[in-house]
Formats: sequence, C-alpha cells, structure tokens
Amino acid sequence: MAGSEHKNPSGPRRRIVRLLAILAAIGGVGVLVVWGFLAGRGEATMEAERERPVKAPLRVSTDGRGQPVVTLDAATRRQSGVDVTKPKPTQYQEQVRAYGTVLDLDKLVTLDNNYVTAVAQLQSAQARIVASKAAFERAQALSKDNITTVAQLQSAQATFGADQAGVATAEAQVKTLKATALQEWGTVIGKALIEGGPLVTRLIERQTFLLQITLPPGTFITAAPKATVQFGASASRHQVDFVSPATQTDPKIQGLSFYYAADAASNLLPGMNVLAFLPSGAPIDGIEISASAVVWWTGRAWIYLRTGADTFTRHEIPTDMPAPGGGFIVSVKSLPPTPEIVTQGAQILLSEEFRAQIQVGEDNK
Repeated sequence: MAGSEHKNPSGPRRRIVRLLAILAAIGGVGVLVVWGFLAGRGEATMEAERERPVKAPLRVSTDGRGQPVVTLDAATRRQSGVDVTKPKPTQYQEQVRAYGTVLDLDKLVTLDNNYVTAVAQLQSAQARIVASKAAFERAQALSKDNITTVAQLQSAQATFGADQAGVATAEAQVKTLKATALQEWGTVIGKALIEGGPLVTRLIERQTFLLQITLPPGTFITAAPKATVQFGASASRHQVDFVSPATQTDPKIQGLSFYYAADAASNLLPGMNVLAFLPSGAPIDGIEISASAVVWWTGRAWIYLRTGADTFTRHEIPTDMPAPGGGFIVSVKSLPPTPEIVTQGAQILLSEEFRAQIQVGEDNK
C-alpha cells in the first residue's frame, strides 16, 4: 500500500528532541561539576586565609641616615610597660679598675699577741728592777756601816744586775716587734698595733676587714679616700675606706697596692677576690644609665632615646665607667641635649627591630 510505505515525518523530529535533551542533561552535569569545583576551591582558599597567622603591624621604619626607628604609641607603651625618663646630669669621677683581696689577718693577730706579751714582760721586768735596785742601794748603804755582810751585798747586786738584763732583753723584744709591725703593715696599721689603736682592735675582732687593692701594672694614681668593690655575680658595690699604702704588692699583678678597710656588714670574708673601682682625675658631668635601660646586641651596650612623641632610636653607649649601683655613667657630651631615655622596656623595642627584620625577610621570599 502506498500510504503505509510513506515515511512518518514526526520520527526525525522526536530523535532531534531526545538528542537535545541528552545534550542539555550532559551540559547541566558539566555545569554542576564546574560549579562544585569552583565552590570547593573558593572554600579552600577562604579556609587557608582564615588559618594564615595574622601579622602584627610593622612598627619599625628608618630615618634619613638609615637607622631603625621604632614607633610605639602611648597606649602600646602603657600596655607593654615601656617607661621613658629624662635623667638629670650628675657629677661623676672617672674610675680606675683594680683588683683586690680580702686579707687573712692571722699574722697580724699573732704579731699583736706577741707584742702585747712582750710589753707585759717588759713592764714586769721594769717592776722587778725597781725593787732590786732599791734593795741593792739599801745593801750598799748598810755595808758602809758594817750592818750587812759582803755576801748580802753581792746577792743584792746580782739580783739587780739580772733584773737589768731582763729589762734590756724585754726592751729589745718590744723594739723588734715594733719594727716588725711597721715593716709588715706600714705606719698606719703598725702604729695602731703598737699603740693599741681602735683600727687594729676592729680588725682583730672582725668588725672590719682589711683589703689589699692592687692597680694594673703601669697605672699610677693617688690613693682615693674612698673606693668601691664588687664581688661575686652581684652587680652591687660596697664602699671601702683608704687606710694606707700597702707594704708589698700582689705578686700576681705587680702594680701599686693600697690597704682599704671594709665594714663587716659588707659580707666580705677573708680570701675573697674583689673587683675594685678607684676614683681618678677631675669630676665630669655625666648621666647615670640604669641597668634596666641597657640592652646588649653584637657585644655592645645600647639604650633607646626618644626622638619624637612616639618614636625611639637605638644609641650605643660606652661601658668604661660603671655606675656604683649597676649600669653605667655616660658623659653628657655623648648624648643629645636633655635626652629622654627608655628606662623600662628597652628589650621590647629591640625585639620590635628583630621582628621587623624577620617579617621583611619573609615578605621578600
């Protein structure tokens, strides 16, 4: 039949519709895949951003000379405990560093005991000779009147002669010990020993300790009436008083030596080695830098000076003049006029400099 052999025109159209539907479905899946990939990537990026450490703001810049400048506002300084002080100049005398030893005074004690004994023996001999001399003179007078015998006169004369020898021996012993005291301990301590002065009494009773302070070889100064000593790991110093030039030097140092006395409250003990500081030269105008204001970097001492309302720069200071209470004395000539110094929290400013160097280095990678 002709009608059944004729092709149905709706067949191709249905195939085209199905094909388009399949392509649309495939496209939708692709879009979903792409959308899911992009969404996941975005979430990963956001998560990475959230987990990345927050960098603190850089507080360090450089001035016209290329020197680091740390900026800390007032609120940050209060929170960090950074204190700024305007120190007052003070008169200071340059100090020579020397070395000292707290002396063991066993020899002085022995010498004092021997001298006291010798003096007592001399006094006893002198008392005996007074009696024997009187007896001898009485025997002489009686012998003229034939009242006493020759034997009695000779006995009195012998006793008097023996007592004279005893006095001479005691006097020689005392004289020898006097010379020994002056030779071994000098005129001041030796004379105090001979006269029973309070200095030797305090030394023997350990109310005072005697130090021998020796200058480095080739150093010459006039002994100061007062000096300071430092011992052990402590930075604190104790004042000592000049006694006299020493009678001999320290054989290990071979410099000028002096005797100084320290009070027992200084916690010094015989045998201790100390570092001594003796004033020398004319006083200078200086500023005392406390130990808390000093930071150490590259083996040198630094302080932070305020250069603006909130800005600070690092400034190197010399360390050749230690301050009595720790820290250092710096000449006013080596600092700006009326400087403002960070006395607490200087280490925080130094840490800011280091942090800035590290952060800049990471950003340049």
